[in-house]
Amino acid sequence: MCLMSDEIFLYLTTIGHKSGLPHQIEIWFVQHGGRYYMVAERREQAHWVQNILRRPQVQFSLGRRNAPTAVLPLAWAQARLVPADEPVAAEVHALMDAKYAWSDGLIVELQPIEQ
Repeated sequence: MCLMSDEIFLYLTTIGHKSGLPHQIEIWFVQHGGRYYMVAERREQAHWVQNILRRPQVQFSLGRRNAPTAVLPLAWAQARLVPADEPVAAEVHALMDAKYAWSDGLIVELQPIEQ
C-alpha cells in the first residue's frame, strides 16, 4: 500500500436520494477489466449506495487529495451493485485484499460511459 499522501483515490459524485443535490465521497477502489470497483462497508445502508440505487448514473474522477482529478478527469459512469455470486465479485475481493488488506462489504461497479 502507498502512503496516504501519495495514494490515488476514486472521487465518486452521486445525486442525493433525498436532497437531489450532488454528493461526493473519496473512496478506495480497484480497476479490473476496464471498470472500477469500490466496496461499501455499510452495504445498502451507505448513503452513497442508496443514491446509486435511486440514480445509477454517476460521475467520478481519480486523483490524490490535493488534486482529485489529476489522474483521471471527471467522467460519467453507470453504477451497479455486484451480487456476491457473480464471478467478478471474488476477483474484486482478491484485488481489494491485495491492495488494501480489506474487502469486507458490498461491491459497487462503475462502467464508464462514453460522452
